[in-house]
Amino acid sequence: MRKRILVVDDDTMNLKRTRMILEKSYNVLLAESGREAIEKVKYEKVDLILLDIAMPIMDGLETFKRMKEADIDIPVIFLTASGYEDDVRTAISLGATNYLKKPFFPDELLKRVALGLEEQ
Repeated sequence: MRKRILVVDDDTMNLKRTRMILEKSYNVLLAESGREAIEKVKYEKVDLILLDIAMPIMDGLETFKRMKEADIDIPVIFLTASGYEDDVRTAISLGATNYLKKPFFPDELLKRVALGLEEQ
């Protein structure tokens, strides 16, 4: 059975690009906000989450904290365009599996996803 990846990003083009890269190997779900992501993982089986850090209203770090508070235990790889080391350190300290800087190469995304799924 194919693994299910949830991609969370407020940028529609990033969602489409990431889905195109992943859909050959995985089932891909999309969410445009942290709130939508939390709702999806409550009702859908998800094996890994790709979570953008910089989003309006509820950023990726807050989304991740709320998932942890709700006992949602799904591996998370953070996506970041900012490159702020503090954000990355915070994400890892909260229990993120990994992170990936945007823009990323398709091969690098696939490699990180495969590694994240192995760590389950």
